[in-house]
Amino acid sequence: MPPSPAAAAAFFFACVLVCTACLLTAGADEGDAMRELRRALSPPDWTAAADDDNHCAWRGVTCSSAAGAGAGAGEVIAIDLPRRGLRGSGGDISAVGMLPSLTRLDLSFNSLTGDLPGESLGSLRRLEFLDLSMNRLAGAIPSTLAGAVALRFLNLSNNALSGGIPDELRSLKGIEELQISGNNLTGFLPRWLAGFPSLRVLSAYENSLSGEIPPGLGLSSELRVLNLHSNALEGSIPSSLFEFGNLQVLILTVNRLNGSIPANIGRCAGLSNVRIGNNRLAGAIPASIGDATSLTYFEADSNELTGAIPAQFARCANLTLLNLAYNRLAGEVPDVIGELRNLQELIVSSNGLSGEFPRSILRCRNLSKLDLSYNAFRGGLPENVCNGSRLQFLLLDHNEFSGGVPVGIGGCGRLLELQLGNNNLTGEIPAEIGRVKSLQIALNLSFNHLAGPLPRELGRLDKLVALDLSSNEISGEIPGDMRGMLSLIEVNLSNNRLSGAIPVFAPFQKSAASCFSGNTKLCGDPLVVECGPIYGSNYGMDHRKISYRVALAVVGSCVLIFSVVSLVVALFMWRERQEKEAEAKMAEAGEVVVAAPQVMASNMFIENLQQAIDFQSCVKATFKDANIVSNGTFSTTYKAVMPSGMIVCVKKLKSVDRAVIHHQMKMIRELECLSHINHPNLVRPIGYVIYEDVALLLHHHMPNGTLLQLLHNVDNPDDDNQKPDWPRLLSIAIDVAEGLAFLHHVATIHLDVSSGNVLLDSHYNALLGEVEISKLLDPSKGTASISAVAGSFGYIPPEYAYTMQVTVPGNVYSFGVVLLEILTSKLPVDEEFGEGVDLVKWVHSAPARGETPEQIMDPKLSTVSFAWRRQMLAVLKVAMLCTERAPAKRPKMKKVVEMLQEAKNS
Repeated sequence: MPPSPAAAAAFFFACVLVCTACLLTAGADEGDAMRELRRALSPPDWTAAADDDNHCAWRGVTCSSAAGAGAGAGEVIAIDLPRRGLRGSGGDISAVGMLPSLTRLDLSFNSLTGDLPGESLGSLRRLEFLDLSMNRLAGAIPSTLAGAVALRFLNLSNNALSGGIPDELRSLKGIEELQISGNNLTGFLPRWLAGFPSLRVLSAYENSLSGEIPPGLGLSSELRVLNLHSNALEGSIPSSLFEFGNLQVLILTVNRLNGSIPANIGRCAGLSNVRIGNNRLAGAIPASIGDATSLTYFEADSNELTGAIPAQFARCANLTLLNLAYNRLAGEVPDVIGELRNLQELIVSSNGLSGEFPRSILRCRNLSKLDLSYNAFRGGLPENVCNGSRLQFLLLDHNEFSGGVPVGIGGCGRLLELQLGNNNLTGEIPAEIGRVKSLQIALNLSFNHLAGPLPRELGRLDKLVALDLSSNEISGEIPGDMRGMLSLIEVNLSNNRLSGAIPVFAPFQKSAASCFSGNTKLCGDPLVVECGPIYGSNYGMDHRKISYRVALAVVGSCVLIFSVVSLVVALFMWRERQEKEAEAKMAEAGEVVVAAPQVMASNMFIENLQQAIDFQSCVKATFKDANIVSNGTFSTTYKAVMPSGMIVCVKKLKSVDRAVIHHQMKMIRELECLSHINHPNLVRPIGYVIYEDVALLLHHHMPNGTLLQLLHNVDNPDDDNQKPDWPRLLSIAIDVAEGLAFLHHVATIHLDVSSGNVLLDSHYNALLGEVEISKLLDPSKGTASISAVAGSFGYIPPEYAYTMQVTVPGNVYSFGVVLLEILTSKLPVDEEFGEGVDLVKWVHSAPARGETPEQIMDPKLSTVSFAWRRQMLAVLKVAMLCTERAPAKRPKMKKVVEMLQEAKNS
């Protein structure tokens, strides 16, 4: 019997109530889950929004379109909180398990620790994108993660995960990108990976994985990128990887792979990057490699490859790097290699190659590195060995080259390193070598048959670090002009026929005696042989007379200086004792001892630091120049040690006396507002001290100094060991960009963006300093007038000269200068650029000088790996955009951050 209309209506109304109740309950549950997530992850500033109760309005949170009426109105579908400085454990994010509609979760580049919440994540049946990379997560990859059956993108890279890849993850059939690199994973790569039909990217490098690459990998997938370098993989490279011709990137370096390179590698016409070095591969390089016409990088060094270098490489018109070093290759370098107009590096060292110097290679005008060392090449060197190319590294040592050092070497105007040692070269060292003023890393002509005198022109090589001319037949005296080699650290002139006295030059005297031994007529420090009559006329007698007089003069001077210093020290000690006695008497009499000016106003913004900070100690620290940490455009920063042992930075503002007197309360209000800025890449004040007409701002101590000091070794310019690596520098650049982007977002323009105002904490995280200056320089005017603002020389954009306005595009320009400083390791202003030319002009005019981008970047960074160089080239493009002369052409800082992130992830 059908229900009555009234009963049907009642049933429908009841269903509506039940469904509404379910939706409200679900919404309430999601609101509770999000509030729990906010409590668990610190700092909680990521939730900042106008409507704090509506989690759908929180920063980084996306809800379904039903959202808008209030808390619980919509379902959370995405949480994107990368690089927020979030702290917490993996268990703290388990609340996401209560968000059933979540499709995207990105918590990468934070500080999460502990185990992965496998059950919570596994319960998210709609989750498609999960990125927890660049955290500190540990433990095993949970098998329960297999419950997230909709996953297409999974990135757990750069954590501390251990154990194997759970077999249960075979259920994630829809995975397109699987990235688990940079962990401590062990065990085998599962064979079922070969059965994932949609797998495009598999990245598991820098782990401890063993066993074989799964046979059949690539047969049932759309595999484009396979990166498994730095593991302990064995077996052969599966031919299935190339079967369907889809592969674009293959990186298998530093493993234990054997067998040969599959002959079907040429099927992948889009293959651009092949890196298979540091394995145990054997056999010949297949001729089919020429069919991979998109090939850009081919690295197969440190294997056991045999046969000849395939001439078919010439068909790969985009080839930039060809590295075949440390193999067993034979024959000659094919002439057709000279047709590779884009070739930048040809490295074939440590093989069994022979024949004459491959002159066709000189047609490669973009060539920056030619390494033929440790082979059996013979014959003379071409006179036009550089031939207008951009050679920076010419390594021809340990061969059988004969004839003289070509006079044309003087045309190698960009050369950084020249290795010609261990050959059969004869004749004299050409004076033209002094024209190669770019020589920096090394000049090695050792173990040849060179004769004649040392050319005085060697003294022009003022950037050269290492000079080795040992084991030749060079004669005559060491020219005093060699004192012009100001950067020289290593020198070896042993086993020649040199005579006379070794010039008094610090790099010579600091060298070991063995660096000058084997020259029977050479005398002076560091040799134990004194220069006596045997070395010529009355040299020894005169030398002894002069030495005797000098010794007397030195002794007399030392006695005089010691007496004066002793007297001064005694006076200071007497004065200090008198002051202490006077203070003691005043204290006994009940009088107050005034050790510093009277503090007019002071405060600490962080409550738990109030007991640790002594304001009088902060004031006293600024009275001693020895405490100066840095001296900027608008302030001088001092290091102050509190009685509690805590170290703080005290910033003494310049040119603010009127502001301190007339606008003290406004300054204090501005400081209090700034103290609440909680961005991880901005320095914020922790307190202040005001006395007389002086304002002191207190900050946390930054133990690693500034970016300026890091880049240029300001404190110890001779210490190359302190040079930072590229990943750290790129991370610093991104930190600064994000801090500056945040300032622009809150409508604040920085007055002095420079490397000296980028401070580095104990973990080398970068914080942009001098933020408060824009508010405190003159609070009555704001920051628009350039009349009171100079910025740092070399960072100031050209338009400031006529606009008289500090602008957002001006900040972008200054940041671009910082990027160029990082890329080139050069100061913004340097005499080497020429009169009226700064770093920006020097970089932008490189094409007119015929220089490639690689030649303006610091070779100590760009030549370490192609991954670094690729990222550096991408960052250089960003820097060029930022330093466009027209302000309108410069990107916004938000876009700059995006481009730098893309460069890092490339």
